[in-house]
Amino acid sequence: METVSYLYQIPAFEVINEVKKAIIGKDDCIVKAVAAILAGGHILLNDIPGVGKTTLAMALSKSMSLHQNRVQFTPDVLPSDLTGFSMYQKETGQFVYQPGSVMCNLLLADEINRTSPKTQSALLEVMEEKMVTVDGESRKVPTPFIVIATQNPFGSAGTWMLPEAQLDRFMICLQLGYPDIEDEINILKGNQKKEEVQEVISREELLQMQQKVTQIFVQEDIYKYVGNLVNRTRNHPMIDLGISPRGTINIVQMAKAIAFLRQRDYIVPEDITDIFLCVCSHRIILNTKARVAHMDAEQILMEILANIQAPKVV
Repeated sequence: METVSYLYQIPAFEVINEVKKAIIGKDDCIVKAVAAILAGGHILLNDIPGVGKTTLAMALSKSMSLHQNRVQFTPDVLPSDLTGFSMYQKETGQFVYQPGSVMCNLLLADEINRTSPKTQSALLEVMEEKMVTVDGESRKVPTPFIVIATQNPFGSAGTWMLPEAQLDRFMICLQLGYPDIEDEINILKGNQKKEEVQEVISREELLQMQQKVTQIFVQEDIYKYVGNLVNRTRNHPMIDLGISPRGTINIVQMAKAIAFLRQRDYIVPEDITDIFLCVCSHRIILNTKARVAHMDAEQILMEILANIQAPKVV
């Protein structure tokens, strides 16, 4: 797909420029990650080791002045490590809540597929409801709350695949991929003179931008266009599981954030097509026909985009 030049919205532009100090040559991924945060969504970074997944997450957190907790997921991580637990205090004779790692603005769930399904499921409530329930009492997490999870699609020994219900809670799935030769050389040069990522916006500014994103106008024809795209995924002969209603909402939310970054207060079809793959590729499940035809999720989604006519927005 052709790369579209972005007209950045200040102060989001400052965040993007700051993160580019840490991640070289992956501008499109940085923009989409920032857009997902502006849209209030969670991010799944699914790629091979060493391409900068964790670095991207930490740079985003630092540049936005977010309180970050990092959990390195292993088989022995417990659900209570995430949600917190109640501990008996002898002095008061009461149980006192001890906060878990989710009590932050940005939770970096590193190698999330290396922990047990029981621990993975501990994130289901907080990712959707922005609260955790411990011993029958629900507690809200700080605002904003974002989960950035990383996983390695290779080397599956000792890993548990995320269930569809949890994959669906991630607004987008990104793959950084290998850098090209020129970017690799710049990475080597930059490693000799590392620039520290600085805080360029406050949490309050981020919340203000998130509020502005919700106010982006969506024309009726755009709603119909998104509906047609999603409906096609549910009726495609090579797809067993299509896009959920949550996924449909995420498409529009991401498109609003992209429109905001392009300094528009309305969505155009191009905003939809540019984010359609990263919002939908991790949500659909292909059937045997797709495997026989050697078709992957992105190829099928591209075919759907090509066959559904985009509206002309006035």
